[in-house]
Amino acid sequence: MKILLMEDDAVLSDILLDFIAESWDVDYAFNAEEVYKNLESNKYDLFIFDINVAGKNGLELLEELRDFNNTTPTIIITAYTDTQYLKKAFKLGAHDYIKKPFELEELHARIQNTQKLFNIENNSEIYISDNLMFSPELREIKSDDNIISLSQKDNDILLYFINNQQRVISNEELMQNIWDFNNIPSDATIRSHIRTLREIIGKDKIQTLRGLGYKYE
Repeated sequence: MKILLMEDDAVLSDILLDFIAESWDVDYAFNAEEVYKNLESNKYDLFIFDINVAGKNGLELLEELRDFNNTTPTIIITAYTDTQYLKKAFKLGAHDYIKKPFELEELHARIQNTQKLFNIENNSEIYISDNLMFSPELREIKSDDNIISLSQKDNDILLYFINNQQRVISNEELMQNIWDFNNIPSDATIRSHIRTLREIIGKDKIQTLRGLGYKYE
């Protein structure tokens, strides 16, 4: 699992980075501007944002990312005791929070819960159907007697669908979450990837909702 941490406290960020890196792949951003720089070349499974950072705060950044259809799971770090900030965080799309001061083991438990909740365990294998197993880390789909290798983009799209089952996902959402900002694909390119995945996992797994997008079932 790849994590992006935004924290402007130099001492705390060093402690958190060392701790998180023991179990997961983690990148660091001092502020919102650095978050966007990281997003230009990386995809993340989890954001951990401090609310109270210099410049654009964690909630403002989260709201902006959600407006861009970035649905990456997000844990908010807060020193506030006022519940209005927590209510706003959840309204904007955060799925968890942790209050300062906190024990490192509490953070570890919350990250592990995110892995379980969003099915993004390290080296996990995911059942597509009774005879198909998806290995995101290996970019493979295994059947009873065959192994099919996936391209990076096909792998990323399938994993995104699985993590967002029963949701209607538009082309724009796929563009924002799968491709880099400097390499946005055409609608025809996305249709080509969907067609490839259907040939592998079955046409009924990815439904087309005309004018709206796709839904994985």
